[in-house]
Amino acid sequence: MLPNSFSFLAFFAALTLVYYGVPHRFRWPLLLIASLYFYATFDPRYLLLLFAVTLVAYLGGLLLGSSTSAPQRRLALWGSITVVVGALLFFKYWNFFAESAGSVATLLESTAGFALLPAFPRLNLVLAVGLSFYTFSCVSYLVDVYKAQLPAERHFGYFALYVSFFPKLLAGPIERAKPFLSQVRQPVQFNAAAVSLGLQLMLWGLFKKVVIADRLALFVDGAYGQAAFASPADLLIATYFFAFQLYCDFSGYSDMAIGAAMVLGINLLQNFRRPYLSTSTREFWGQRWHLSLASWFRDYLYIPLGGSRASRFRKHVNLMIVFLVSGLWHGAAWTFVIWGGINGLYQVLSDLTRGTREKVAGMIALPNRLRTWASVVITFHLILPTWVFFRADSLADATTVFTRVAGSVESLPSMLQARFRASEVLISVALIVALIAIETLDERKPWRERLAHQRTFVRWAVYYVGVLALLILGTWQLQNFVYMQF
Repeated sequence: MLPNSFSFLAFFAALTLVYYGVPHRFRWPLLLIASLYFYATFDPRYLLLLFAVTLVAYLGGLLLGSSTSAPQRRLALWGSITVVVGALLFFKYWNFFAESAGSVATLLESTAGFALLPAFPRLNLVLAVGLSFYTFSCVSYLVDVYKAQLPAERHFGYFALYVSFFPKLLAGPIERAKPFLSQVRQPVQFNAAAVSLGLQLMLWGLFKKVVIADRLALFVDGAYGQAAFASPADLLIATYFFAFQLYCDFSGYSDMAIGAAMVLGINLLQNFRRPYLSTSTREFWGQRWHLSLASWFRDYLYIPLGGSRASRFRKHVNLMIVFLVSGLWHGAAWTFVIWGGINGLYQVLSDLTRGTREKVAGMIALPNRLRTWASVVITFHLILPTWVFFRADSLADATTVFTRVAGSVESLPSMLQARFRASEVLISVALIVALIAIETLDERKPWRERLAHQRTFVRWAVYYVGVLALLILGTWQLQNFVYMQF
């Protein structure tokens, strides 16, 4: 039951009516049952792994909360994290490890003349959707309990709801336990303003998914699905389209998750802040894109490694470790590792060249607004080529995209001119331009505030136009959300 389906909308509407119709003490079990049912609609087997990870994290938290011995607490922490993360490593990365080890073994054998590494078999494992997300939620909970930033949760039902809460289960945001658990305990009164805002977010997220992302996906999949045969113009256009497809797909899910939770009286973390308006790659990754994951890596990996408190060299090593791990977290493939490595390198180079860039910027007399937009365009085109590795099915396909586009620079203008005569391309470009315009206005003043100050008939006119656009322009093939695979 995908969140972009009519069945989910019906499920959510019925749940909301029952939720506000029952006393507070029945609401957490209602949400827990609804969350487990929602997850089981994808594959009932997923529930087994979800339950196992939840139980280990819960028991680990109890051990951490009841023990006063430092060695015992460290043992409980690392033992619990090892099991929780071990499940992620096994189910998501075993075959990647086996293939990589096999390639290394073949290379060594051809060099040495005999086998130096054992053969690791490929396993037919079921990768549960959302596994990476709820695993990280459990790890953050265990670390926070260990650091005494929150007490161990003794109510298994509340903790299970924290891990499995259906709006965030598939693709985040990666919520922290302390604010979530405190909200679950508080009685929720029906708030018309909050419900209205939540529904607006859900509508906007659904629009970004089915009208923009899924429409762009048709073109992107066609080009990247046959990279060796697609025209260089199609590959170039598909790369630009994928940047916005991925953003609208993932931020659309986040908006729907945050909106759905808001309707139920629960506030989740913000996950996106108009990332393609970033003026630097540091701002892009640290302040605008997938904020819940960025803050998770900052708090639970970068800072424990020493963060920026160590030497400059160590700081750069820490940055590279974080981005390489982030790349691997996104997918069990070398394309993701390279994607993470390039973005990590951007952070290192940005830090090394900061003084020089500031001097050059000071020597170039440009109006502030023009300078800002120039930085936005440059940042976007630094991020853009990294998305090729994110989208390509293999390193060979990524290399093909780059070589075919680079090898056709002289003929690209005429090919692009011909391609832009196609109505589907023009509609897609128009949707992207509209998105950029809306987000530019939103940067100055959030659209929700703008809409709230309009007259009633204006607000409802906007709602009706949005619904009609969904029905007329939406691509309703029920395509999965991209980040569900992670």
